[in-house]
Amino acid sequence: MAALDQLRGQLGLALGAAANGRQAAEVELARLQLQQRIVRTGIDRSGNDPEIVEQAKQPAMAGVADWLGQVRDQFYAEWSDGPNRLRELVAGAAPGPASRPASEWLGRVGTGTGAHVPELWRIGSSTVDNRSRGIAQTFDVAVPLLDDSHLAITSAPKTRHAIDGLVEALLMRVLSTFEPGAVRVHLWDVGQLTAVLPNLYPLGRTSALTVHDPAHLTDLLDELAGHIRRIHAYTMQAGHTSLRAMRQATGRYREPWRIAVLFGNGEDLQPEQLRALKRVASGALAAGISLILVDVPTVLGGSVETISLIDEHRAVSSMTGTDLVVTLDPPLPAGQVNRAAGRLAEALVAKQGGPRTFADLLPTELGQENSAEELRAPVGYYEGDPVEVVIGDASPHALIGGPSGSGKTNFLYALLGSLAARYSPDELALYLLDFKEGVSFAGLAPGRKDSSWLPHARLVGVNVNTDREFGLALLRFLADELRRRSAAAKDHEVTNLADLRRQDPGGHWPRIVAVIDEFQYLFAGRDTVTATATSLLEDIARRGRSQGIHLVLASQDVAGIEAFWGKPAIFEQCTLRIAMPKARRVLVDTNNAAVTAPRWHAVINHESGVAHGNQLAHVPDASTKDVFGQLQRRLWERYAGAHSEPRLFDGAISPELTESAAFTALTPVPRPSALVGQTIDVADAARGVELSPAPSRNLAVLGTAVREALSIMDSSARSLARQYVPGEVEFLVNCTVELANPSVTALVESLTEDGHTVSLVPTAELSERLGTLADQLAEPERPTVLLLYGVDGVLPTLEAKPPGVLKSGLDHLRAILKQGPGVGTHTVGWWRAVARLKDTLGFTGTDDVGAWAALDVQGAELSPFCAGQVVHWSPRPGRALFFDRSTHASPEVLIPFHHPDPEQVS
Repeated sequence: MAALDQLRGQLGLALGAAANGRQAAEVELARLQLQQRIVRTGIDRSGNDPEIVEQAKQPAMAGVADWLGQVRDQFYAEWSDGPNRLRELVAGAAPGPASRPASEWLGRVGTGTGAHVPELWRIGSSTVDNRSRGIAQTFDVAVPLLDDSHLAITSAPKTRHAIDGLVEALLMRVLSTFEPGAVRVHLWDVGQLTAVLPNLYPLGRTSALTVHDPAHLTDLLDELAGHIRRIHAYTMQAGHTSLRAMRQATGRYREPWRIAVLFGNGEDLQPEQLRALKRVASGALAAGISLILVDVPTVLGGSVETISLIDEHRAVSSMTGTDLVVTLDPPLPAGQVNRAAGRLAEALVAKQGGPRTFADLLPTELGQENSAEELRAPVGYYEGDPVEVVIGDASPHALIGGPSGSGKTNFLYALLGSLAARYSPDELALYLLDFKEGVSFAGLAPGRKDSSWLPHARLVGVNVNTDREFGLALLRFLADELRRRSAAAKDHEVTNLADLRRQDPGGHWPRIVAVIDEFQYLFAGRDTVTATATSLLEDIARRGRSQGIHLVLASQDVAGIEAFWGKPAIFEQCTLRIAMPKARRVLVDTNNAAVTAPRWHAVINHESGVAHGNQLAHVPDASTKDVFGQLQRRLWERYAGAHSEPRLFDGAISPELTESAAFTALTPVPRPSALVGQTIDVADAARGVELSPAPSRNLAVLGTAVREALSIMDSSARSLARQYVPGEVEFLVNCTVELANPSVTALVESLTEDGHTVSLVPTAELSERLGTLADQLAEPERPTVLLLYGVDGVLPTLEAKPPGVLKSGLDHLRAILKQGPGVGTHTVGWWRAVARLKDTLGFTGTDDVGAWAALDVQGAELSPFCAGQVVHWSPRPGRALFFDRSTHASPEVLIPFHHPDPEQVS
């Protein structure tokens, strides 16, 4: 019981102490609340508030008013020079028009460049008035704007004209501080279609002022939200946290400030509008957007200062507190504001100038930019401001769309010219391919009329609409280059091109841009070309960004490319979208900017086609030869000495044998090769059949296309002749095709003139000559090349067997085909039908022709001579399908060398 009594006593003491502590806390809280009420009401005015007077009479509240008076007196004693310091602070933080009287700046055009941005903007003055101490000092009152804060203004009854004057003065101070075009103002008034700050309307004919429909606040907020997203991506890519940080680092601005003034009516916005406004406000300042809200009741995210009007001349502001009343500056004279706005508009129009030309896109000095991080180049103008295209890790590939006549080719020239002018050929390599039936890019390679070329171009392909294999060859080249760069990056333990160039400064790692115009032709068929090209394109699109390999895919319409169904990665990687007027499916389906785009304009979008990324640009004339040619000649004169001319592939022109590097480089060798034609490849190469001492080293030409057949026969014979010492080889020639006789005669004369032994064997004597040659296979006198034109025409003669003769001429030919290659006797023959080749070889001799070139022969007929695999081949003029079982896994399309019409050969 004693212990329990002791516990009870201790508990009573604890509870009593707690009660006393609570009572003391409540008293202290009440004193603090009273202090707060007195401060908010004003120490001098609090004596007139009955509730404050009654509460101050309570014993616990004794001394509160006296203590606050002592604090105030101490403040005034210590802050006697405070207003002077405030005036100095405003003068330093708000230089020039930001704080000076209007007479010093109104009507003058600003020159500020963004290097030094005022932190404060004057709205009026306030007075520190303590009559008991005889202190009455006035100081300037200013508010932050632009990068620092939003502004919320609350009206009082009948003060709209005062608020208009306040906002108008703030805007004119800002517009008059910076050079024309540096600030853009958006006006929205829930209650007015027009007459929103009408004194500023002269600016409405420029980009400096936009008045928005009161019913479309959501459109304005969406536009601002899109701008915030674009600026955020833009600054983050450059390594900065905000537009102001980027501006301070570079000393200049690329994006104008934006001030959005929203006039409400004191009523809440719709919930969705309110949410959108708060989202905009939270990220706006970092993107250079300031909001001025008038009677829009909401709590914004981010920094916000307030101005609450008491009447048309007075207000209280969060910058000074509720104890001090701000005397607002009187509104600027309406006529002077209107004239000043007109002068600013004229200055902006003069700065923007008239229609910009291609020359305006070019830098003052060529080749000064570095491509390690990205490629950046202006391609057009919007209201005088350049609009840039950025190709780099963030926007690795581009998709360009536009119907015929929309200016797509002109845009490509503007892009290529702007890039080439800024980056040297060591920084940028271009691979250009045009699938149209035209020569859009032909002028970028040396021609007969103009010997200059674009030094940045490594490959120019034109008229390749029927040569889809050339597009596939380009993709294979890019895939090989991607593997090479990836291996180098792995060796240097880096992951991207910028780091690779830093770790390997002696290496040659330019950024590669491959432009494929009308790329949909590459995927036009349901065949192996489409399947392989799709796979390669997807791989390059995924991995090319990190190694500086970029695709620019242009098309009139991308909607129907079946090869891409189920492979969204290709288009997803094309985050840069350029839509010409009336383009379809380039931007996202809900983005209709291209529908309303005017002629000679383009919608530039770095956000995968989403509407908030739209930038409209007027693209100047860049494709006219005299326009682009001037730049090309300047670049050629500057760089041509250190760079070779580009490889030109023109699908409409057959290559000349005598101009082929493979032909001119031929010299006598132990194992000669018969050149069949030029490869459809990035490299300028020819394909040949090595006539080695191995079985089946014979060549068959199949089809009835006379010119192409004569070309292959001719190039085979002439190339072989260059690889033998004169007198070392004998050419046996037989021709049963009357149309080919002039060409054969010319070939025989040419080989004879070169010193070779050539025998033109009549058809009647061919069997006997073949018999002699077959008898010599055991001990041949010298290498022999059989050139047989139209073997199918001589078969009846060869099949004939005179009485008493054991073997026919066909038997001798079969023996030569089977045994001849091993002893240096090779056959190059032309059969006009596949069935006739089968008849010639017999049932067991299909392997005796190891290489063939098919012309106007359907692929299904060629399977027996291609290891039984299905051959996809539809004959095309001027093309041959070539297969060499010793080197090929599948047939390859070649271009036979140029050969004149048979009738024109003398």
